[in-house]
Amino acid sequence: MSGSASELVRWDAARLSEALRAGEVSAEEVTRAHLDRIDAVDGPTSGAGETGVHAFLHVDHEGALARARQIDADRAAGAELGPLAGVPIGVKDVLTTKGLPTTAGSRMLQGWVPPYDATVVRELHAAGLVVLGKTNMDEFAMGSTTEHSAYGVTRNPWDPTRIPGGSGGGSAAALAAFEAPLTIGSDTGGSIRQPAAVTGTVGVKPTYGAVSRYGLIALASSLDQAGPCARTVLDTALLHAVIAGHDPYDSTSIPATVPDVVGAARLGATGDLAGVRVGVVKELSGEGYEPGVLARFEESLTELRAAGAEVVELSLPNIVHALAAYYLILPSEASSNLAKFDGMRYGLRVVPEGEHVTAEAVMRATRAAGFGDEAKRRIILGTYALSAGYYDAYYGSAQKVRTLVQRDFDAAFGSVDVLVSPTAPTVAYRLGEKLDDPLAMYAGDVATIPANLAGIPGMSLPCGLSEGLPVGLQVLAPQQADDRLYRVGAALEARLNDKWGGPLLAQVPTWQGASA
Repeated sequence: MSGSASELVRWDAARLSEALRAGEVSAEEVTRAHLDRIDAVDGPTSGAGETGVHAFLHVDHEGALARARQIDADRAAGAELGPLAGVPIGVKDVLTTKGLPTTAGSRMLQGWVPPYDATVVRELHAAGLVVLGKTNMDEFAMGSTTEHSAYGVTRNPWDPTRIPGGSGGGSAAALAAFEAPLTIGSDTGGSIRQPAAVTGTVGVKPTYGAVSRYGLIALASSLDQAGPCARTVLDTALLHAVIAGHDPYDSTSIPATVPDVVGAARLGATGDLAGVRVGVVKELSGEGYEPGVLARFEESLTELRAAGAEVVELSLPNIVHALAAYYLILPSEASSNLAKFDGMRYGLRVVPEGEHVTAEAVMRATRAAGFGDEAKRRIILGTYALSAGYYDAYYGSAQKVRTLVQRDFDAAFGSVDVLVSPTAPTVAYRLGEKLDDPLAMYAGDVATIPANLAGIPGMSLPCGLSEGLPVGLQVLAPQQADDRLYRVGAALEARLNDKWGGPLLAQVPTWQGASA
């Protein structure tokens, strides 16, 4: 083996891929190193202070090692393997995995083991990736902090007293904690990009329909999108290429060729953006954004200009209404999607005592015990918005605003190639800080939500530190132009890494070092 186990967990997926293909390391060695890392820092008795990161809800030690050994055997036999064969990955617990627990972070699905794999998971297996386990998340993807999981909070590897973002905080924290080089997330209003921003990692929400939603437990069907998460732009592109593509099992899947995201990332890594027009969204800055966040964003714009890009400011006037529209559309669709969790078919069932047991009584008792506070809050709001006499006033009006936001993006992309903004208005705040103020938590997604309403792709990548914590920059592109994200993101990443003398994660606190 060319490197120690502590070194292997620091390697990015592209480097691991090269080493695996060259025979410098085996898939079993790589997988064991990451499983040991998880054991060392993820649990409550780990070396990460009094409590661990808790990025994973379930770790499949035996299955992962068996899969890695099979990849090694296939490679030794001369089988044709994908570029990421043998590379470990964590999967957000919102995607079904055959034979592995899938809970969506909720007591409602405690102990449920699906009989089938989500399409994304099938694609991972087909490409030879090694699934380490399932990552923690806010219950049914409802939240921005991963504090709303029924199975405990996930902590930010930069500072364990702070949030890792949400709902996919587990997937992002696993990357920043060097527990996995790749993870899968899902993004309904920023649940890939916002955690990436506050953990100093890279996350992409692909074009709506570009990655199959079959087997993705639905929150809001018109907004949900699975996507790739990694520590570099190139790694994210390599994973994107694996999971994207048309799926006949998903009626919203786009029957179109996947853009060459890997080629775009490699082109962008040269640092040349000559001829690229970058639009700065006027409405996604200023009031509500921390000074340090805005300072890092302005510095990034300087780097984009130095790379040869033309940077112009433009306005998307209806984007200011996106947050309000989203928090009517999402709860409404969530209310419908979660109605199936009734204690009758699968998952949790609570039979009340001391009363005549009816189906209604079982449903009431099961939902009271199975759903957490945030899920109940959004279900109630959505049920009200869809009720007779209010549908047009609330849900119908929100859909009209959605159309206006889409038109704003269409107009903007008529004059620029991509749009940029800060990913989140603040750095990671302290655990518990906004639990009693859900509106403040919702406002943290103000910059990411518009992309979900419009169905366009978005990326977050690290652009510096504020008060010692990561800041993210967001890149948005037109529908089915996901490759533009990777070209611009890789160019900025290359220039910033040169400026910093290495990746941002090299500055992660010492307790999170590979030898912890």
